[in-house]
Amino acid sequence: MDDIEIYLNRLFPEKAVYAELSKNFGGAKISCVDELRSYIDQHKGLSLKVYVSNEETENKAVDEISAVLEKAAAEDKLSLSITVDEFLNLIDSEAHLTSQAKPRSLVHRDGDLHPAVHIWIIKRKDMGIYVLLQKRSHEKDISPDCFDVSAAGHVSQGEEFRSSAVRETEEELGLKIHGSRLELIGLHRCQNDEGNIHDNELRAVYLCREPVDTEHLKLQKSEVSEVCWAEVDEMLASMGTSDFHHCIDLSELQMIKKAVF
Repeated sequence: MDDIEIYLNRLFPEKAVYAELSKNFGGAKISCVDELRSYIDQHKGLSLKVYVSNEETENKAVDEISAVLEKAAAEDKLSLSITVDEFLNLIDSEAHLTSQAKPRSLVHRDGDLHPAVHIWIIKRKDMGIYVLLQKRSHEKDISPDCFDVSAAGHVSQGEEFRSSAVRETEEELGLKIHGSRLELIGLHRCQNDEGNIHDNELRAVYLCREPVDTEHLKLQKSEVSEVCWAEVDEMLASMGTSDFHHCIDLSELQMIKKAVF
């Protein structure tokens, strides 16, 4: 029997949680735990993969459903795996952010279009434009050990682009920047396939012109191994060489030059 994927979203009200559950079970009428128990008893042998959103938010419906499923699995009525994952809102064909949310691991598996942010920290020096690059941690599942944008990340469900940019900059670099100091220079669509990961993003690209002392940054070691400054034109000249191991998008550097000059 094929696995049934179930999403339990802690940001959803009870009615919406059960509506999603019913949809996962092919439209079965399940609006409470008693109806869930009855459904399980009538369909023994189900194989369920359950994804619970990772917010630290109490949700009675999510907790009750999880408990019922775990008890049924302990009684060998079904096969069950439960994964706690970040949920991302999806973007529709017209580039609109939707209320539909999906676990990050499945978004990357299925190549769904989702929102992300890129933050470029820049400075002028000796007539050149320098950008702060981070070297991605060896632990990253996408492009490990590559030089990349100053800070970046996904927009978690219910979050806005700018607040996500503020959060990611502080998490990855230990740098607190007020949202008003981030300059939006455009939206950029990017697709990247690596093995079984299909990363399909719509990125809000921001510039940060605040002075930054790299000696005082507090790097998130699971994300960033080191940082360095690089001049944009020199980077453009060396992007095709084997000496510069990177995952930087050429078009974003061009966006920076257009915004600065």
